[in-house]
Amino acid sequence: MCVDTPKEVRGPDVSDISDVSDVSAIAALDEPTRRRLYDHVVRQPGAVSRDEAAAALGLARKTAAFHLDRLAGESLLDVVYERRSGRSGPGAGRPAKLYRRSARQVAVHLPERHYELAGRLLARAVEESDATGEPVRQVLHREAEALGARLGERNETNLFTLLERYGYEPRREDAGIVLANCPFHTLAREHTRTVCGMNLHLLRGVLSGLDATGLQASLAPSPGHCCVRLEPHAASNPPDA
Repeated sequence: MCVDTPKEVRGPDVSDISDVSDVSAIAALDEPTRRRLYDHVVRQPGAVSRDEAAAALGLARKTAAFHLDRLAGESLLDVVYERRSGRSGPGAGRPAKLYRRSARQVAVHLPERHYELAGRLLARAVEESDATGEPVRQVLHREAEALGARLGERNETNLFTLLERYGYEPRREDAGIVLANCPFHTLAREHTRTVCGMNLHLLRGVLSGLDATGLQASLAPSPGHCCVRLEPHAASNPPDA
């Protein structure tokens, strides 16, 4: 008899969540020559050398190299090394430095949003619930808290800086922290209970990962703010969302 066993469902990996500013990447494309080089490289079927890019756009090789390396530095292009001669071994020469489109996706939302993070958590929760029979909301809260803890543990920084990095726009108020922006705004507006509960547990995990024992995350929705507020730790926690 064949018995189906639930497949393992792995939580979102913090390595999938970029700390590199998409705003910086977009700004890098604002320079006309750099944008022309980027457009040229991504239209090619294979990787492009500095000489090829310079010749195609009528640029000095040094100028092309500078802008290509800036694009690579912003993770908009990947760098690979290949021998174009087809030879290998001694005497084959050094591999050429080539550029190709990066797998990185760039999007800018002002105020800052992180819908991909929410989407991954929600998808993982549905998959694990389907595999194990555990209620989706219960899985979502656990996965969100675990991810928050990993974000806190991997970032050697303070809580305020981490909240700014992920778009919460923290503001100090009395002894607590008010979050002026919700990174999941549209989703939270349409699916308030689900997304605000996820966000609450995500931030509880962040506090745990950073060992910020003096604060607790609680639901405190108010117009123009994130639904979660970070307050001095009380004797008892409020009920979950």
